[in-house]
Amino acid sequence: MNPDLPLDQAYGSSDGADASIIDFDGADLDDIDQARADEYALFALLLLKPPDSGFLTRLARLQDSSDTPLGRAHAALGRAAACTCADDINREYFELFIGVGRGELLPYASYYLTGFLNERPLARLRQDMMRLGIERAAGHCDPEDHLGTLCEIMSGFASIHFEAAAGEEKAFFERHLAPWAGRFFGDLESAKTAKFYRSVGVAGRTFIDIETEAFAMETRRSA
Repeated sequence: MNPDLPLDQAYGSSDGADASIIDFDGADLDDIDQARADEYALFALLLLKPPDSGFLTRLARLQDSSDTPLGRAHAALGRAAACTCADDINREYFELFIGVGRGELLPYASYYLTGFLNERPLARLRQDMMRLGIERAAGHCDPEDHLGTLCEIMSGFASIHFEAAAGEEKAFFERHLAPWAGRFFGDLESAKTAKFYRSVGVAGRTFIDIETEAFAMETRRSA
C-alpha cells in the first residue's frame, strides 16, 4: 500500500490548505499510513479545486518517483505539472467538472451508482458520517459524496484523525469508494477535455487498485 513517495514533498504544507472540508486534529502514524494519507489528500486537493502555480511547481518534483506502477503514474503526473500552466488547468478543470450547465464528468457517488445526483448513496454516506462523528467544515456546498470529499475522509482515516473502531476504514472504503472510484478515475483518464487531469486519472486509478487489493488481502487474512 506504500505509494512510493512522501507526497508532502510535492504539495507542501500551505497550498490547498483551504480546500479542506473536514475538521481534523493531529495524530502520529507509521510511514505507510502517512504515505496513504498523503496520497488521498493529494487527490482530494486535485479534485476539489484546480492547482495553482505553486502547487504545480511542487508536483513537478514527482518526476523522480520510483519504478513501480504507482511511481510511474506519479512521474507522469510530475511531467504533466511541469509542462502545464495554472491558467490552462483552470480552464481544463472548468470544462471537466463545472462547465456551462454541467461538466464532462460528475465526480459524485450518487451519479455513478444511480445515474442521478443526491440519491441513496449520498444518504448512506451522510448516515455513516454522522455515526462516525465526521463533520464538514463550514463554507462547502458540494454534496458530501464528491470523490474529493471521500478522498479527504480516507486521508483522515489513514492518518488516524478519526476515532474509529477497527475495520471502519475498510468498511468505509468498500461501501463508499470501491464501487465507483476506480471507474471515475478511468473516465477521467479518457475524458475528451482532459490533458493534465489525464495523468491524475491514471494515478488515481492505480492507487485505488492498490487500496482495493490491500483491503481484499486484509479480508483474506482475517477469514
